[in-house]
Amino acid sequence: MTWSIIARDDTTGEIGIAVASRFFACGAAVPYVGARAAVATQAFVNPLWGVEGLARLQGGEKADAVIADFRARDAGQALRQAHMMDAAGNFAAHTGADCTDWCGHLVRGDHSVAGNMLTGPEVIEETARVFAASRGTLAERLLAAMHAGEAAGGDKRGRQAAGLTIHRGEAYAHLSLRVDDHDDPLGELSRLLDVAGERYLMVAETFPTSGNFSGTTDRRQIDAAIVAADAARRAAGRPSASRATNAEED
Repeated sequence: MTWSIIARDDTTGEIGIAVASRFFACGAAVPYVGARAAVATQAFVNPLWGVEGLARLQGGEKADAVIADFRARDAGQALRQAHMMDAAGNFAAHTGADCTDWCGHLVRGDHSVAGNMLTGPEVIEETARVFAASRGTLAERLLAAMHAGEAAGGDKRGRQAAGLTIHRGEAYAHLSLRVDDHDDPLGELSRLLDVAGERYLMVAETFPTSGNFSGTTDRRQIDAAIVAADAARRAAGRPSASRATNAEED
């Protein structure tokens, strides 16, 4: 009932998951992301594959070993689908024999894609192809890939929810966006990413890290970045993507 992509950006160190489904709040149920690893658990979801899996991957266990252990322990493994990336950047995936067609997964060097209840294999193939060919931030590339998967057919039941989570070497998310109930969830997720680029991402750049407990506390850096982005947007003739009250004052 879902497809998702896990990917890493070796240049920035970012790890991310994007997911879409004709299932309410898939962005809450599917992705588990940490500082160095990630898990997507879907189909007949077992949250423990995400919780325990992420902890073990973060601790240094290999992705294929964790999946093998879960398959052996979970009596419902034939209904489960999951893919994951370990702390060394290796990927592994499982699609249970009783997952609803079309279902399957693929693994590439820097990403993996898995889906079930899809219109066909072209959904994950096109998702992977566009991710590999795209340029931009990891968030932009993940969304471009998911839009391509949807254009190829997507979830065969329709659309309802989507999510995007990015971590940048920390236990907390650098960016976490969800659309839980919408007739165009990926389109709405793209709008939210645009809104994030108007202010939120400038603030996120200053967040404290494990190596710098205080982060950046000079607001002038944030304000200057916001002013520059706002000027560039206005020069391009683009209105604010935000629906907040008083979002645009011309």
